[in-house]
Amino acid sequence: MRGGPASGSSKPVSAAYSAARIGARVVALGKEISRAYKGRCLDVVVTLDRGFVFAADLIRALDTSVVCHFVREDVRDVDDAGRERREVYFGARPELKGRDVLLLDAVLESGVTQEFLLRRLGECEPRSLRLAVLLDKPMRRRVGLDPDYFGFRTASNEVWVGYGLAASNGTGRNLRALSAGAIQVKRRGKKK
Repeated sequence: MRGGPASGSSKPVSAAYSAARIGARVVALGKEISRAYKGRCLDVVVTLDRGFVFAADLIRALDTSVVCHFVREDVRDVDDAGRERREVYFGARPELKGRDVLLLDAVLESGVTQEFLLRRLGECEPRSLRLAVLLDKPMRRRVGLDPDYFGFRTASNEVWVGYGLAASNGTGRNLRALSAGAIQVKRRGKKK
């Protein structure tokens, strides 16, 4: 590996939401969503890779039957007559006609990806279709989309790390707290 192995611990610069605060909020969201669906079966569509930790905790907090579906976005740069543009692709849609559907994602920023996915899921003609996110960042919104349920609303434009969200170098998903900003990785030098 270049520069030697990264060992040691990853530490957030500052914890904005502690594990206890996140846990309490997720439980409260679970109760709110359970009341809204009143015991009906709920099809939960989880966006991978960012939403898996939030989804696992929220699904366990729901007091209703749940069917899970997983989607992974594939972002590609496409050459369109000499001009590059970015496109988002998803795998096959699950069969959701007449069902209650909840899309789960960790962060709602621009809303472009979630709006696209909601439109695709809406083509399946579900009975209801709602969006739940852990972090809502409305200052970065590029489309007219608001979540039906959210854990926390923030004005921070920084990258959030922890609780399933990774820093740009891929680290930090395993941190229990959620922090805004970069994480510091301690590296050990080579032993002589």
